[in-house]
Amino acid sequence: MSKTTKDLLEFWEDQMKLSHKSSNYFFRKSPSHYHMMLLVMTAYKLKQELSVEELKTKLFKTSRPKSALIINEACEKGFFYLEKNFKDQRKKFIKPSKTFIDEFNDYLTTLKNLSF
Repeated sequence: MSKTTKDLLEFWEDQMKLSHKSSNYFFRKSPSHYHMMLLVMTAYKLKQELSVEELKTKLFKTSRPKSALIINEACEKGFFYLEKNFKDQRKKFIKPSKTFIDEFNDYLTTLKNLSF
């Protein structure tokens, strides 16, 4: 086994050892969870507002009720939070928490250091 393959395997195993309450586990439950994480973090990195309704629409092959469940669970676990629009109180924007941003950045740094 090459060193980079071994490093990737060790990285994956370390991720799976983390608490089941961690974002590492939560956003790898399904392709929909992972896609949601990437959509929210892309909007955050690009400094774009992403409403809950826009997020539900953008999720590939995920029903709106299922999307709502994932969003609610991510908020309950403290990975995301909802921010009301000042102009339209009915509209809510989804934002990543500081803790989740830090975990996501650590995840990206580790992935960048693994090269093939």
